[in-house]
Amino acid sequence: MRILFTGGVTGGHIMPLISVAEKLPIVAQSRGIPSLEFFYLGVPGMYAQELTSKGITVSRVASVKMRRGAIIRNIIELPLLIVAIIQALWRVYWIMPDVLFSKGGPGALPVVLACAFYRIPIIIHESDSVAGLTNLASARFAKRIAIAYATAKESFVGTPASDVARAAIEQKIALIGNPIRNFFLTSFDTTDRATVKRIMDFDPAKPLLVVIGGSQGAVRINEFLLSIAEDLLTRNIQVLHQTGVNNIGSVKGDLALVMKKYSNMYQHAYRAVPYFEEDIKDAYCAADIVISRAGSGSIFEIAAMGRPAILIPLPQEISRDQVKNAFEYAATGAAITIEESNLTRNIFLDQLDRLLANPTMLASMAAAAKAFSRPEAAEVLAKEIVHLGRR
Repeated sequence: MRILFTGGVTGGHIMPLISVAEKLPIVAQSRGIPSLEFFYLGVPGMYAQELTSKGITVSRVASVKMRRGAIIRNIIELPLLIVAIIQALWRVYWIMPDVLFSKGGPGALPVVLACAFYRIPIIIHESDSVAGLTNLASARFAKRIAIAYATAKESFVGTPASDVARAAIEQKIALIGNPIRNFFLTSFDTTDRATVKRIMDFDPAKPLLVVIGGSQGAVRINEFLLSIAEDLLTRNIQVLHQTGVNNIGSVKGDLALVMKKYSNMYQHAYRAVPYFEEDIKDAYCAADIVISRAGSGSIFEIAAMGRPAILIPLPQEISRDQVKNAFEYAATGAAITIEESNLTRNIFLDQLDRLLANPTMLASMAAAAKAFSRPEAAEVLAKEIVHLGRR
């Protein structure tokens, strides 16, 4: 069976594809399918090598992104879209997969259109609480639509639709959560924070904040954390801070200036790292609270690890998805949301002090996170992909 993946640029699009690809051989073997071939067509960005390492053959099309409210920009990019569709038609012809799995994002729509032209079954997955334009455009061609948040359903159904059309779309939709990386699903005693802190050379008696800015870091969060570093250290709060690969130099330089007047013990309590690989699981296990952007991938990984969170979504004008993701997740009781416009020293520290002073609240948030998580999402998608591919 030949399986084609598409979805572009960010870790939020690519990592779920990899998670599903890791589950597919197990599902295929259980269904008596002797062999699988994996192909990726789209805009892999910085993740091409990671896709290749998972046995996925990578090909590219021109990067085309649909933008809300940017009519002129979309019209300007129309010739590029036509080029990308021609590229996709040619490359899909030579791959001729049995099924396409699309995560949306730049470069995905031309691949969806090419597969629809060749009558290849299509399954799409929407990670956010509001569907992206690429997935909305792809939905009419999809046999199945998987969603991570219940509220995303309305994006696809739409209020103006007739009852018949609404029912037809609803039959395609399944709420499954967001696929997370396979190593998060292996057994680990996530309740024993003290032991994990000790292994990571942190003081087990002191609280630890783990700061995640997404796959590429977050400059605004980096700057804010550095501005309150002294407040955190004087509260005996430890910090493990993922800065993003491109930001590690500047953060370490600024941190060194802040730490000059502190002893080695304090300097060791605030650590900056460029990027977590599989060691992100250890970081989550050690965390008392996770500080994160509100990308769907990050939220579902934090939920799977059962950790309380403070979410700082990208501003509405940059990503309305993250703001809605954050508030929908916070409504479960698993997190607190602080919008970037409210990200001040006093507001943040007041919320942090309140949480750390209330172990019962932290335990309740951890339980709510676990209840929200859907660790079986990748397996559910893998089963549906195999089902569609066998038709």
